[in-house]
Amino acid sequence: MFDKYIIDPATVRNTGPDDAPDGFAFETKLGYYRGLRLSMVEELNVGIDGEVFARDAIRFDEGVGPLTLDEMETTYDRRWAFGAPATVFVRCEGGFPTGDHTLTLQQKLRISYMPFPSFNNDEKQISFA
Repeated sequence: MFDKYIIDPATVRNTGPDDAPDGFAFETKLGYYRGLRLSMVEELNVGIDGEVFARDAIRFDEGVGPLTLDEMETTYDRRWAFGAPATVFVRCEGGFPTGDHTLTLQQKLRISYMPFPSFNNDEKQISFA
């Protein structure tokens, strides 16, 4: 529904030491028109140029502290509000690659009144120096 707002390309940055990045991060917004408990976020699939990162390489933080996707499955007391940015961290040796690349994010969300999951996708062209 709000797919074109899912990835904020201006927030892509490397994490870890400047001389040896161990990953990258970026801000994301919910692709659904209402807020959700974190346990209802079933998957966050992050990719660069078609290569999707493993589930265990991804962390999510809506502002309270980072969680793995497995930890989010049983996090019933935290909520991701509509319009609120959250940060996705990806462990990736060397960080985000320099040059022009396509960053993708797919959110698989469980919506209480829908008999099937909601898939929300965004793709942004990132020029990283």
